[in-house]
Amino acid sequence: MTTTPAPPTAEQAGQMTHRQVLEALTGLLLAMFVAMLSSTVVSNALPVIVADLEGSQTGYTWVVVATLLTMTATTPIWGKFADLFDQKTLVQVALVIFSVGSLLAGLAPSMEVLIGARAVQGLGVGGLTALVQVVIAGMVSPRERGRYAGYIGSVFALSTVSGPLIGGVLVDTLGWRWCFFVGLPVALAAFVVLQKTLKLPRQPRREVHVDYLGATVIMAGVSLLLIWVSLAGSQFAWTSATSAALVAAGLVLVAAAVFIEIRVAREPIIPMRLFRDRTTALATAASVMVGVAMFGSTVYLSQYFQLARGMSPTRAGLMSIAMVGGLLVSSIISGRIISETGRWKRFLVAGMVSVIAGLALLSTIDETTSLVWVGLFMAVLGVGIGATMQNLVLAVQNNTAMADMGAASSLVAFFRSIGGSAGVSALGAILAHQVADRVSSGLDKLGISGGESTGSSVPDMDSLPAPVRQIFESAFGEASAHLFLVAVPFAVVALVCVVLIKEVPLRETVLRADEMTPELEVEEESGR
Repeated sequence: MTTTPAPPTAEQAGQMTHRQVLEALTGLLLAMFVAMLSSTVVSNALPVIVADLEGSQTGYTWVVVATLLTMTATTPIWGKFADLFDQKTLVQVALVIFSVGSLLAGLAPSMEVLIGARAVQGLGVGGLTALVQVVIAGMVSPRERGRYAGYIGSVFALSTVSGPLIGGVLVDTLGWRWCFFVGLPVALAAFVVLQKTLKLPRQPRREVHVDYLGATVIMAGVSLLLIWVSLAGSQFAWTSATSAALVAAGLVLVAAAVFIEIRVAREPIIPMRLFRDRTTALATAASVMVGVAMFGSTVYLSQYFQLARGMSPTRAGLMSIAMVGGLLVSSIISGRIISETGRWKRFLVAGMVSVIAGLALLSTIDETTSLVWVGLFMAVLGVGIGATMQNLVLAVQNNTAMADMGAASSLVAFFRSIGGSAGVSALGAILAHQVADRVSSGLDKLGISGGESTGSSVPDMDSLPAPVRQIFESAFGEASAHLFLVAVPFAVVALVCVVLIKEVPLRETVLRADEMTPELEVEEESGR
């Protein structure tokens, strides 16, 4: 009598059970939460921090830029390391680096030390940002990954909403230094949970060649370009000699990095062969546009609520619930349906259409628009973000071999961060220029001299006479709307890239078919 072999268990197929995934995911989500919290929790505290440490506007800017630089520049390096070394150890190393940076920042006696500590923090955040996605890809198949997308969306929502609120409370009660200390217990908990629960399949041993030259040149080139987009328009003019020097040096180093990665490196940090895959190339291009459109415009929403609508930082933070709620709902629903059907492109396309609609609707707001409508427009944008961000990574991971999973996954995050950084800087310059013009014109009509210089700075709105305050509120309301209009074409380009991506049904195994051993392929066939 012939018996049908029993389907292989998750362990036999080299995969984790649902319970094991949830246990390990707890530690990964704690790590992701502490990384995201590190940027949002200090947003409301920065004015107090800079004043207490007797810093300048330049120091204020560098507290933000330092973290952004090291996070973005090291993301592809962490991703490549995930293909070469033990991923569990790398996540824990990133947590330790982040914790050291947080401790130094909390104890900083001066702005110089604080800026250095924030750079160290950024190294850890870059690692956590890149590695969490890679580790999840090694735990569950692309087909099953959608069911866990809701958890990632929840962490994003919680950190986005709670960060400014926690920061405000800490500044008012315990002091600004606790904005950096607050993440340490969470990082410790994540380290312990991962040590206990994360048991990834052993990667096949291979000879390791670390591309130190490529890593150094990539970091240098990207850093120079990020310094340019972050500081141009505020610390020096966009058309100044400093701008020209930074752009020229950055482009030369990026070109050198491409040459090194193609011709010199045995194990390139960014394998150029990845761009031969149509999905990876288009998803990367879409990520840049998504970064510019979404992050470049939405970062100024808080400023709109505080300066155009007269809200406190806490109330402005609460207004983000509308957008984050839309993100959370769409990420959960789209993730569940994708896991059931294995089809993902329709959600990417619909998500980008929703992003375009949300940006277009937000381009109609001003200082008098009903907050109900503003919240609804933000929810539409949030729905698009939730259906787009995770699924762009999923599309790339589905086409990528496990040997390149770290490099490919971090590639999407890397280019999205670059697009976001460029968008924040460029749109910020547009905002400042338009506000200055409108304020200058408004003050001239009131017969107040010096309007041009007054419009170039942000005053204490509560101290202004009612007519002058109204001019500033109107200026920020109209200028904020213009930013969303400028962001629409970038979202349209991202939609075109998404439409051109060829949909490949999600595989139901962690490994691609060409990576499986003959023994495992037999087991998979017998289990079907």
